[in-house]
Amino acid sequence: MIDISTLNAAQITVLGSAFCAMLSMHFTSQLLSQHLFYWKNPKEQKAIIIIILMAPIYAAVSFVGLLDIRGSKEFFTFLESVKECYEALVIAKFLALMYSYLNISISRNIVPDEIKGREIHHSFPMTLFQPRTVRLNHHNLKLLKYWTWQFVVVRPVCSVLMIALQLVGLYPTWLSWAFTIVLNISVSLALYSLVVFYHVFAKELAPHKPLAKFLCIKGIVFFCFWQGMLLELLAATGVIQSRHLRLDVEHIEEAMQNILVCLEMVIFSVLQQYAYHPAPYSGEVEKMLKQNKKNE
Repeated sequence: MIDISTLNAAQITVLGSAFCAMLSMHFTSQLLSQHLFYWKNPKEQKAIIIIILMAPIYAAVSFVGLLDIRGSKEFFTFLESVKECYEALVIAKFLALMYSYLNISISRNIVPDEIKGREIHHSFPMTLFQPRTVRLNHHNLKLLKYWTWQFVVVRPVCSVLMIALQLVGLYPTWLSWAFTIVLNISVSLALYSLVVFYHVFAKELAPHKPLAKFLCIKGIVFFCFWQGMLLELLAATGVIQSRHLRLDVEHIEEAMQNILVCLEMVIFSVLQQYAYHPAPYSGEVEKMLKQNKKNE
């Protein structure tokens, strides 16, 4: 038994983060085991499993970063790249899941007739490149897919370039900000395409709770990205200081980000229990519909 009274603040922080990471893994493993037990639709449930693993992977990677908080900048870049490359995979799998719900196949040119011709309304700044209103067809659906998948390519390429440039010592501050801008534009375009997709097919997707599913992904992406940007700004303006700590400001900033991610992933792993519940594959939904018909 660990006597907490004998631990210092750093040790308590590490133990607390470890507990949060384990909680995230626990909730996710529960949901994962339920989907494996009710393995009725492999195509959809494989995508769901990849999506729900996002929270514990983020938590585990952040905890590793916290344990080796004195690691090099290249090490932290590598850890962030692991999380963000998996994030790209999750966004692609989410779109594939929505296509499966709607019985759409871009590669085989399968688009149900009842959804062709619907209006897609673009907002600023996309109206600089696209008409404000376009009609839904195979070409526009393919465009939405490309807007999502570009991030799946851009994210790993940027990660490899950032790590390589840091290893050879050619990574000035302006280049770091350039990568940040490119990645921000790329992920924003991917998320924008998913929002447009949701609005176009909101009626058909309603039974599948797409908004809850999407918010779980968007929440993780935006929380991690914007709180990282905020911590960088606080460090640059001198709000975050090393003071009497043995770590410099940059490592304190990384530690704070890792601690916050470990805590937040517990929340998202709980929310996923609702958003990606296995009820549609367990037969409970069919039983409820049959019971409602009998009552009528």
